[in-house]
Amino acid sequence: MNIMTKSVAMIIGIASISACSYVSPWEKGNLARPEMGFITDPTDQRLSDHIYFSKEASSSGSAVSGGGCGCN
Repeated sequence: MNIMTKSVAMIIGIASISACSYVSPWEKGNLARPEMGFITDPTDQRLSDHIYFSKEASSSGSAVSGGGCGCN
């Protein structure tokens, strides 16, 4: 086997090992904690929601409704 084949095989092997992860049922509570979220600051989340819903002209269950122009 040449060096290219070995390198590709090693990269595929490493990628397949790191992609396999099993979360036990008793560990799922740790993943549901607020600090595991993408946006941990509620103010940032509300601001992002406001900007999104204003641009999309939809409220999607939120109290914010927009006209689509982002001017509100």
